Amino acid sequence: MSLNLSIAIGDYDRNRPLLDGRVRIDGVDPIPMSLTPEEMFFRAMRHEAFDICELSLSSYTLRVARGDAPYVAVPAFVSRAFRHTGIIVRSDSGIRTPADLKGRRVGIPEWQLTANVWIRAILQNEYGVAPQDIRWVRGGLEEPGRVEKVKLSLPDGVVVEDIGPADTLRDMLADGRIDAFIGPRAPTSFTPDNPSLRWLFDDPTTEAKAWFQKTRIFPIMHVIGIRRSLTEAHPWLPMAVYKGFVQSKQVALEHLSETSATKITLPFVEEQLRQAKSLMGEDFWPYGLAPNRHVLDYFTQAHHAQGLSDRKVDPQELFHPSSVESYII
Repeated sequence: MSLNLSIAIGDYDRNRPLLDGRVRIDGVDPIPMSLTPEEMFFRAMRHEAFDICELSLSSYTLRVARGDAPYVAVPAFVSRAFRHTGIIVRSDSGIRTPADLKGRRVGIPEWQLTANVWIRAILQNEYGVAPQDIRWVRGGLEEPGRVEKVKLSLPDGVVVEDIGPADTLRDMLADGRIDAFIGPRAPTSFTPDNPSLRWLFDDPTTEAKAWFQKTRIFPIMHVIGIRRSLTEAHPWLPMAVYKGFVQSKQVALEHLSETSATKITLPFVEEQLRQAKSLMGEDFWPYGLAPNRHVLDYFTQAHHAQGLSDRKVDPQELFHPSSVESYII
């Protein structure tokens, strides 16, 4: 008899074959839910609401370091992104380079967001802008009242100010009470016809490509977690889940490569696909621990340095042992 399990994942092309049933997880009768990252992460970390779900790499790493993670991950990295587009500044702020962020008031929705860990690490390692150099301002981006999902212990010299109970970072950016914003989701006011806001980098794609060529890092945002009690009761489950996500990604890539009729509503898809493979290799979105160990090492080192985990987590600790090795025919 199959396990009847809830599965909460984002509606991405690489997940869609699992959501619509084209790909099945061996031994699982799914209850699929397509949710936003904010909802998934909040419900997973506060209430352990799902059997299988996407997890914030940052929140999960923190819980692994602490020894109380309610989920066990498999190395299916369903969300990845270069975050050079994640720094938005006021056009009249005088901020033209990363160094100009020093001493400025910069809004963040939460300190521990995975995207923000990556951005702070890049600012420090590539441009010499340490977290202590910036005056951090924390709160809801579009709605007031957002709080950190996990308890933090900030590094010495880092100061984070909470905004007022009725304030939002979008409004504070608009009226100049903050100079810049860092986060995974741009404010709704950041539109091409709004000259008041701009990306920090004039050409963030070129900046990201140069960083990738230097580091070979494609930042990981989310992992797939399985409720720990389920992995203990059903030791076959982690590999079955991992296998399902690998197959789902393969179906999505095959679909994307069928360019006789473009499958997504965006121009230049064929050209961008060729460019990605030229820069990053045929498997430009790899799953599995081995091809991503250097990425995870970079992240877990930054995560610890930024006061989020009380020790440097070894990447292997993040994943169920059965999901990091495979059979050979």
